[in-house]
Amino acid sequence: MDLGLKDKVAIVTGSARGLGAAAARRLAEEGARVVVTDIQGELAEATAASLRDAGLAAHCVIGDITRPGDVQRLVDETVATFGGVHILVNNAGFPRDKHLVKMSEDDWDRVMEVMLKGAFLASRAVMPHLIAQGWGRVINISSRAHLGNPTQANYSAAKAGLIGMAKALSMEEGRYGITVNCVAPGFMETEMVQALPTYDIIKERAVQMQPIKRAGQPGDVADAVAFLASERAGFISGEVLHVTGGRFG
Repeated sequence: MDLGLKDKVAIVTGSARGLGAAAARRLAEEGARVVVTDIQGELAEATAASLRDAGLAAHCVIGDITRPGDVQRLVDETVATFGGVHILVNNAGFPRDKHLVKMSEDDWDRVMEVMLKGAFLASRAVMPHLIAQGWGRVINISSRAHLGNPTQANYSAAKAGLIGMAKALSMEEGRYGITVNCVAPGFMETEMVQALPTYDIIKERAVQMQPIKRAGQPGDVADAVAFLASERAGFISGEVLHVTGGRFG
């Protein structure tokens, strides 16, 4: 199936590794020109280089998604390098899990800044380009945690906020040919999760609670992102695509 992504330009935030890197690769494989961006410079450069080594079009911009100047530089450099921007994947984020009474203000603020403020800044920076060309895709990477998880008050709130933002923007920007959607992954075998000391326990519990009895892979999320970015999803907006193996609770 041709997804109609050839020569489209995509920015994927937090794409040095994990779900972001997988999404960047999948979009590039579909013919998009991809900008890998992350605060982890060496990892981001290596991810972009691996895409170029595979014959794919990729560029790296190192920056902090919570700084307006860095975000504007990201968009400006994207346009200067590839001639435009069509797709934004707001993927940057991380957990700082703690019981509420042990959660510091910094634990709350950093999660909110990277996920919510970062998505706001990036969406605001690319929107004039999407509006001007009358076509665009914004995809927020939420999580099944938007339904609530213990010890994740900050993370769950941020992921739910990404859904609210997407629904609002879908109403606001649809008249310009722009769709805004979310992908909500469940348990995924990423490097970050595999490094946790309780990884085996978390994986076993997650798989037990899923109708589909296997761990999710970054490629599962990447396929969902590529579909929502495509011409095939042009009449879908304000939606949340759960990639959870059938688990919702």
